[in-house]
Amino acid sequence: MRHISRQGLDLICRFEGFSPIIYMCPAGYPTIGYGHLITEANKEQFLDGVDEDEALDLLRQDVAVAERAVLRLISVPLTQGQFDALVSFTFNLGAGALQRSTLRRKVNREEHADVPAELMKWVWAGGRKLKGLVKRRNAESLAYKANITI
Repeated sequence: MRHISRQGLDLICRFEGFSPIIYMCPAGYPTIGYGHLITEANKEQFLDGVDEDEALDLLRQDVAVAERAVLRLISVPLTQGQFDALVSFTFNLGAGALQRSTLRRKVNREEHADVPAELMKWVWAGGRKLKGLVKRRNAESLAYKANITI
């Protein structure tokens, strides 16, 4: 199975940030570590928080889910930068967002020049345009374009 690069993982870590305790993300979900979503079923497990090693283990598990989703939903060859950008996007928004998006259709049609504009449509949370998401989508766009000729 294909995996995100170290640069892709660093991109996710940079934008997620590390929190040893449960906090509410901008979209209103309980979260811990590097963007790991807390569910009612596992809430008790995280009441005492996590250290950075535990957070990285959770991140690797969560990223593996995003990697599998990208591999399942994208049917064209991708450069490492393209794969990293799409894994970061999917980690942040979930496989459902990628599955139903015009972004996915553009990638699968190899309309790569249109991908940055599609990424920039996903900068809203809770009805607000978030500066952090604008920065993240810009970074994903740069990663996506890094290995292609337009």
